[in-house]
Amino acid sequence: MLAGLTTFGAMAYIMAVNPDILSAAGLDRHAMVMTTIASAVIGSLIMALWANLPIALAPAMSSNVIFAQVVVVRMGVPAPVAFTMVLLGGVAFLALSLTQWRQKIVRAFPVPVRLGIHFAIGAFIAHIGMITGGMAVKGSEGLVFGHLADPSVILAIAGLFLTVVLRWSRIPAAMLIAIVTITVTGCFVPHTNGRMVTNLPAQWIDWPHYPWHMLFPYDFKGFFSHFFLVLPVTLYFFLGDFFDATGTMMAVTQRSGLKDKEGQPLLGKAAFASDASASIVGSALGTSTVSAYLESLVGVEEGGRTGLVGVTVALLFAISSLFWPLITSVPAVATAPVLILVGLGMLSGLTDLKDMKGMDQTVPLLMVLVTVMTGDFMISLALGLLLYTLIAFVSRRWSEITMMLIGLDVVFVTYLVLSSGLG
Repeated sequence: MLAGLTTFGAMAYIMAVNPDILSAAGLDRHAMVMTTIASAVIGSLIMALWANLPIALAPAMSSNVIFAQVVVVRMGVPAPVAFTMVLLGGVAFLALSLTQWRQKIVRAFPVPVRLGIHFAIGAFIAHIGMITGGMAVKGSEGLVFGHLADPSVILAIAGLFLTVVLRWSRIPAAMLIAIVTITVTGCFVPHTNGRMVTNLPAQWIDWPHYPWHMLFPYDFKGFFSHFFLVLPVTLYFFLGDFFDATGTMMAVTQRSGLKDKEGQPLLGKAAFASDASASIVGSALGTSTVSAYLESLVGVEEGGRTGLVGVTVALLFAISSLFWPLITSVPAVATAPVLILVGLGMLSGLTDLKDMKGMDQTVPLLMVLVTVMTGDFMISLALGLLLYTLIAFVSRRWSEITMMLIGLDVVFVTYLVLSSGLG
């Protein structure tokens, strides 16, 4: 139970950050607070009761940005179609979780592209954090640094520094403490228009009102009418959840010493099926892809070894739903530093690229460069796949040019043609 409390403290920031991100897609912020909490409760319970592992789940910090900023804002796809994409990605993951194909996919998918996806998403999340925090604004030649005469920009910078110091000091619930501190400080810091950064509600606690209109928010007709345009992102929701869940759950089980008789991490079908089922349930509740959280590691450090960790996390999320008026008042300036640090954390593995052979390291670097300069994650993914195929072909590494790689190339070339208006 102590491990569950520690895990909750480390990941509770998602209650403020996820609604802030999804509200950019035109979704009501209060509704997103409720769907975020509900999906974390149900997802953590599924993992706890089915797989009995000390792993908590909530809307993933990568997929929510792709959902809102790429699919809805940039591609102009309606939110119901985007929820349908999340659902189908989860169904595909669940189907593979019940077979032996998941191991074959892990081995067959190109490592440079897989790393490139991880790094590019990190760059994209940090990119969004800089913008929402006011530290990056549009100028005559693209993005420029924000106006230091604006007190809210100074607050965002101070918040970033505070979050770094708290994380470096290994203070429990560092991100949550940073968000609360910036939010409270924002009550006394004005924007340039004179309005305070934070406007606290008159009533801090209220009985939770679930947005029942968000249940099963699917649009299958819209999905199939734009099938080839949305297919690549649907594949991303599947592949992103698949690889994120695999990496996170392996890290947590290895750290906790949970291994089978052969010394392998204790990850059977139940663990993968739990993560996949949580994504399906999350889409039905009206939120983006739900996945295992790496913050579960802090609970493991406190001795968490069983599903009781997830049960405790679920209970604490449920209790937190009483504070929804306070959660909805958290300003974007308070969540921006968290986005930046989460993104930078995903970029920390760039130092490992020196071990790659030949020109393979240019694939993830190109994906990061395109994402940072243009803010277009899907273009970076398409170019990364095509560049890797070209490198493998020129290097005559025929065994790496698999049917899966060719199929993905075809899908993303189709996406490029359709998104450019040439199709």
